[in-house]
Amino acid sequence: MRQDQFIREKQSIPIKIIVGLVVFLAIVIYLIVSSTQATAEYFLTVDEVLAQRNELAGKNIRVSGVVLGDSIHYEPDSLTLSFTIAHIDGDNAAIEQAGGLSAALHDAATDPDRHTINVVYRGVKPDLMKDESQVILTGTLNRSGAFIAKEVLLKCPTKYKQAVPDQVETR
Repeated sequence: MRQDQFIREKQSIPIKIIVGLVVFLAIVIYLIVSSTQATAEYFLTVDEVLAQRNELAGKNIRVSGVVLGDSIHYEPDSLTLSFTIAHIDGDNAAIEQAGGLSAALHDAATDPDRHTINVVYRGVKPDLMKDESQVILTGTLNRSGAFIAKEVLLKCPTKYKQAVPDQVETR
């Protein structure tokens, strides 16, 4: 009888180990969640940034908008690019209702009543920087309301139409 009792005691996991594992897992999960929230950058629209400009000033954020072609100014000597972006709706259903992304970008770029933000970027001018391009900027909003971009990502829906390059033969 004592041998059976000894075998059962050896097979059970001590409660201290179970509690230790649960505490360890809780700490790991907490660290993952807190570090993710601390480094998260949300995509905001121009209207959202302007509505929260006091709270967002100096914080690292991401903004999406449409480039206004007439505002693009590049100084190659100092690698300073400045331009203005206009508000484009962040809701995919609204973009589809406007006739797709290309139509929504065109409407936003030609609407004089859209809210805008001036942008300054130091670096090489991206090849796709042109009127009506969708841009996603990472950077900070300064106290005067200008956006100081650290990263500029451009999307141009009309540039990626399916076409066969001239050097490729089709059969």
